[in-house]
Amino acid sequence: MRPGPVGREALLTRRNGGTKMPYERNADLPKQVRDNLPEKGQTIYRKAFNNAWDEYADPEDRRGDASREETSRRVAWAAVKQSYEKRGGRWVEKDEP
Repeated sequence: MRPGPVGREALLTRRNGGTKMPYERNADLPKQVRDNLPEKGQTIYRKAFNNAWDEYADPEDRRGDASREETSRRVAWAAVKQSYEKRGGRWVEKDEP
């Protein structure tokens, strides 16, 4: 059984000693992200996720009852969508023809 958002937060915190970012390398990203985004898009996702993870550590800084992981995921995908779009089932840079 997969850990839920709260369980995953605890797992990531324990795994990283409570101080490191959740994703140190693109290879650490969830399979869905690795399988769908090009390498540069993965880097954008990872950096945005990690920044949001730190920024929204306090539940009072999040919208509604969103978990830290859910908020970080939303921020990461929003960052990806600034530079990438899904075209023909693939994520491509927006400036590509």
